[in-house]
Formats: sequence, structure tokens, C-alpha cells
Amino acid sequence: MKKIALVSANNYQDPYPIYPIGISYIATYLHEKMPDWELEIFDFNLGDHQDLALFCRNGNFNYIGVSLRNVDDTNYYEQYCFVDHYRDVMKTIRENSSAVILMGGSGFSVFPDVLFDELGPDWGIQGEGEASICQLISALENRQDPYDIDGLVYRKPDGTVGINEHKQYITSLAFSVEPDTAHFYFEKSGMLNIQTKRGCPYGCIYCSYPNIEGHRVRLLDPASVVNNIQELNHSRGIDYLFFTDSVFNIHREYNRELATRLIESKVNVKWGAYFTPYNLTYEDLELYQKAGLKHIEWGTDSLSDIQLENYNKSFRFSDIKQQSLNASRLGIFHAHFMILGGYGETDQTLDQTFERSGELGLTLFFPFVGMRIYPRTRLYQIALQEGVIKETDDLLKPVYYLSKNVDIASIKDRALACGQRWIFPGFGSQEVIDRFRAKKKRGPLWEYLMY
Repeated sequence: MKKIALVSANNYQDPYPIYPIGISYIATYLHEKMPDWELEIFDFNLGDHQDLALFCRNGNFNYIGVSLRNVDDTNYYEQYCFVDHYRDVMKTIRENSSAVILMGGSGFSVFPDVLFDELGPDWGIQGEGEASICQLISALENRQDPYDIDGLVYRKPDGTVGINEHKQYITSLAFSVEPDTAHFYFEKSGMLNIQTKRGCPYGCIYCSYPNIEGHRVRLLDPASVVNNIQELNHSRGIDYLFFTDSVFNIHREYNRELATRLIESKVNVKWGAYFTPYNLTYEDLELYQKAGLKHIEWGTDSLSDIQLENYNKSFRFSDIKQQSLNASRLGIFHAHFMILGGYGETDQTLDQTFERSGELGLTLFFPFVGMRIYPRTRLYQIALQEGVIKETDDLLKPVYYLSKNVDIASIKDRALACGQRWIFPGFGSQEVIDRFRAKKKRGPLWEYLMY
């Protein structure tokens, strides 16, 4: 029997270990489409390089797929890059296995050409990977030409890196987890992740999501999603999930059907998701709450209409205020994720954001300082034009766009002085969350930082 291994290379656990959802979707798909193959998973949150070496030596794998979740911590104050760790992962695999190495994941998909050169896998897959990895292995096993496979990343004869576009996407996915893995993540982070849709239709100037999942939104079959949730709850005891859609409330009709199915299933699961304060009614929030919604993480970015326009957001402060007050009225915990000092920011727009933060009900603010520059985004072009970066910069080490019209050093003090709950990275909040996590509280738990 031939063997495949999947390696989740992520070992970053701040503020908590993130369940490797991509690996689970790939593994479930491989089990379904290639039942004659044996599959094993290695997770760097559960083992180290010595464990990986032993895993590779003993496994005698034909193929090893390596998933890269992120390339850095997206924290301006720390700027911790993960690429050195990924180099060590590849070194360990090469030294202990002769398997063909395939590479993918969201981090790889943002920098497919650069990471292919930097880390040297045999093949890569950019973007959605379930169907492509099956097609690639089948082509290699049957000595067929793989070069038309969607999302394939490969070495061209002239030495450059080729990247195929995605033309077809999956609309129905099963999802299963290993019991021991599910137990570890649920105990450590208080939740597991699941998707209901892929793709993002929005055009925020800084965002890499469309490069990872594409602009076209694909709705996963709602009946299948609910069946997956029931399975996680009944067989694994999972009673809190986070929907990792780029934006949960992209498609109102689909979400209403999903919520109705969850209610009818009577599954006892609470959940949270990323929301935009747009394309949402009070009645929608009521329905979602009945279906288990407990936490909303708003992709707000700014409370200044000038900045929202600069960032190419589809909403304005009036929308943010209305949706925040709706969530507060319903008793749904909600927090705003912000960008301070990004493109176009001035001291005036920043002051307006701080002043307006008191108008949004009982909530929290999680700020990012500056904007991480990613390739193939509008911000990348702006940074090039302004001389912030050069075309030769590979951007693997974090580079941030910081407005020259803002005193960056004063941002923390100004935020904390406005009287609202602004939680900056490393602000001491982790101790509070860890304490409640030890008491078996579920979900992201940031609501305990409100008081």
C-alpha cells in the first residue's frame, strides 16, 4: 500500500494553537478519493523536529504534503517571521525521507513563487488544494503530464516558477478530525474551526484573501456543513466552533438557510465568525443567535469614513454603529479588529476613530498598527509607487506600510486614553484568557477582557 503524509508546519501558539483546518479538509478528501492509500498526519503543535525525523524515517512515505499556514505573526511590534522554521522543516524531511514533497496552505499561497524558490519543494499548489493534490498524485503515479492542473506551482525549463490559475472549485466538502487531535485543540484553544464558504468578493487594498481563496464565492453545501457539525458534536463532544470564512455574512440567503438547518438539527453548539458590518439586518442577527452565534469579530479597520474609503471598504461608520448596537442589544459578544496608521491615515482620522469608539456599545478593540504589505494587492502597488518597497523585495520578512502623517509612537497612549477597551498585542490579556481556559470556558474568551 502506498503512503501519503501531511505535515502541518505551523507551531505558533499566540494567543492559542489554531486547529489546522486545511489539513483536515485535505485528509478527508484524500480518504474519500484515494481509499487505497494510507495517510498519516504530523502536527508541529504536537511534536518537534526530532519527532518529525522519526515520523519520516519510519513512515516510508511516497509523498509528503507540507502545509504553511502563515509566514509571520502580522504584529508590527514583534515582526516574528516563520520562514526559518519552515526551512528547518524541509531540511528535516529531506534528510529523513526520499518522498516527493508537495507544498501548499494559505501562507504558501500568498508567496507561491518566492517560497517555492526559498524552500525547494518538488511541487506546490496555490489556493484550494483538495482536488489538485489528488490530480497531481494521480498524474505522477501514472507518468502523465501534470502541468495543466489548477493551482499547480512548478519549475519551468528556463528555471523560473510557473503558477497555474484556478478554474474549477469544490462546492461540497466533508470534514472529519482525529479524536486525539480534536481533544488537544479543543482543550488548548476552546474551539475548532470549520468553513461554510470560500472566496471573498471584496477589494480591501491590503488583503491577501482573494489570492488564497479567489474572488468568486463558493457556498459549501449547507446540509453537509450541518452534518459535519453534528458529527463533531456527537462523536467528539465539540460544542464550540469558529467559522473561518473570510467574511461569514457575504451571502444572506445561504446564511439564513444554514442557520435554519442548525436550529432544526437541535445541535448544541455555539459559534463565532468574522463579520462585516454590512449586508446584515437585526433579524439576521436574531436568527443567527438562535442558531448558536455567540461571538462576532468585526473586520472594521477604522471608524473614520475617510479611512474606510482609503481602505476600499464597502461600509461606513453609520453601518458600524448600527450593527454594533444591534449586537449589543441582542447580547451577542462582539469585538472590532482595527488598523491604526495605515494608508492615508492622519492624526485627524485617528482622533476621530478614538472619539467614536465610545459610541459602539459594550465592545472591545483589537488594533493592528500599520499594514502588512503582501504581493498582488493594491497596497503593494501603492507601496511601490511611494518607494516604501522595491520590486526586488520578496516581502517574506514583514514590511509594514506606516502613514507618514501619524505619530506612530503615540498610538498606544492615545488609544488607551480614550476610555475604551483597546487590547494591543502583549498587553497582558493572555493571562486572563488562560485563566478562564483552565476553567473549561469555550470560545475566544475575549469577552472577559471587557470589564
